[in-house]
Amino acid sequence: MSKASLVANAFALALFAGAPFIAVRAQHQPQPAPSHPQTPVAATPPTTTTTPRPIVNTAGHEYAPLEEKKLNYKNWQFKSLSGGEPVDLRAWAQGKKLVMVVYFAAWCGNWKMESPVVARLYDKYKSHGFDVIGVSNYAPVEDARAHFKDGAPYTVVVESTTREARDKTDHYAYRQVCGDNRRWGSPFNIFLEPAKLATSGDVLTEKAWVVGGELIEEEVDEFIRQRLGLNAKTD
Repeated sequence: MSKASLVANAFALALFAGAPFIAVRAQHQPQPAPSHPQTPVAATPPTTTTTPRPIVNTAGHEYAPLEEKKLNYKNWQFKSLSGGEPVDLRAWAQGKKLVMVVYFAAWCGNWKMESPVVARLYDKYKSHGFDVIGVSNYAPVEDARAHFKDGAPYTVVVESTTREARDKTDHYAYRQVCGDNRRWGSPFNIFLEPAKLATSGDVLTEKAWVVGGELIEEEVDEFIRQRLGLNAKTD
């Protein structure tokens, strides 16, 4: 046998002897996992908490919803717009079923649009225990008086008379607590139930129903009726 044949036979024997080892290794090689269709998982939408903002429509109104807010609303004493005599809120509210405190600036366009709504609600429910007290801000007394022309149909008092007073008023502080980020916050409406107010101390109530913008008349009308205990047929 030639030298070349010996080498070839030796190589063949070695290959044959190693075949089982190669086969065993092949059997133990990690196999790719079978592919299965993946079930899509719906994405969880982010949870966001936002402070309700006034709804502005094309006519320039700033309507806002009626909401109950945590608010340490304090008693106050301001001078009357008509005669300058002091008006104490707690004393003024006694004996009434529901009162609305409306903060406004006489020059504000949104207040000028809400003003007739307030007058209608006052006239409609004043005989049932509802009353309104306006709080004039950021305008001279003369301008506030001129706004009502023939005189306000309800009580109006004066908290401030210049725009420079904005950040110093109680009106401004209450708006910040309620999340009202409008520059002037006119109008700003607060509803109080006198029977539930504290009879002494600075704080009248720790929560109140608030409208941080113009009243939505239908919504507020229904709220007033409920608080006054009126049925749907009562005018």
